[in-house]
Amino acid sequence: MSNKPVRAQAKGSAGVTAPHNSAVGEQASEVASTEGAGPPQGKVSAKKPKVAKPESRLAMVRRARRINRELAEIYPYAHPELDFRNPFELLVATVLSAQTTDLRVNQTTPALFAAYPTPEDMAAAAPEHLEELIRPTGFFRMKAKSLLGLSQALRDDFGGEVPGRLEDLVTLPGVGRKTANVVLGNAFGVPGITVDTHFGRLVRRWKWTEQQDPEKVEAEICAIFPKSEWTMLSHRVVFHGRRICHSQRPACGACPIAPLCPAYGEGETDPEKARKLLKYEKGGQPGQRLTPPPDYPGLPAPPLGGAPAPS
Repeated sequence: MSNKPVRAQAKGSAGVTAPHNSAVGEQASEVASTEGAGPPQGKVSAKKPKVAKPESRLAMVRRARRINRELAEIYPYAHPELDFRNPFELLVATVLSAQTTDLRVNQTTPALFAAYPTPEDMAAAAPEHLEELIRPTGFFRMKAKSLLGLSQALRDDFGGEVPGRLEDLVTLPGVGRKTANVVLGNAFGVPGITVDTHFGRLVRRWKWTEQQDPEKVEAEICAIFPKSEWTMLSHRVVFHGRRICHSQRPACGACPIAPLCPAYGEGETDPEKARKLLKYEKGGQPGQRLTPPPDYPGLPAPPLGGAPAPS
């Protein structure tokens, strides 16, 4: 009898040697080595579950940048969802957007800007009339005080023009860093991260940061992405938060970036049920702007009163 070892052959495939490092080969070897020999008396054999390694900083940055690329394909039309025609209108609309929806602001500003189109006009407004015009946005007395103050400051200190520097903008009444970044990024082309409720919620959900303070969130996200991406990243993340990745019930089953999301499963995972949670153009509904950009694929929002917006 030959002393040469006999090679095991895969069942039903004569002449084919099972790969030594294949999963099938490994399992077969384990079966052969343990066949007929159970675990030692009184002991139970069990494999320890594998513990997932924490994501490294480099891996997180790569995943974050890939999410941004994916969002750019999902929302190539992402834009600020406030209607405006100049820096002053954007500044005013952003101040009004606190504690309300962009839709309600967009439904309110046509009458406001018809009455007070410039900082000089608004600075001279009667407070009671200004309050009545912006009443639908809520907190109208406080907001009217901010609009009067910033309009007077623009008239007296900046020659009636909205300044294009962050350090100047934040000196205006009612204007913080978030509002300043919105104006700089969308009216002056100065890159900036806008940390609103949606943005903060999603970047924490995606494990890009654990910070709660908006300025700390801004600093950490700025460190992940090149400066040229900051403004559009803000729009894409906010678009996704408003349409798919909702606060209470995210539509996980209809989310195109689900494979990259560490929080997948927090929301509805059934695709059919998840699709019913989609909003705005993703759900076949009107958007928030009465005058959306030409490349926006959805319907314009209706004006105040609910009548359909003109096509």
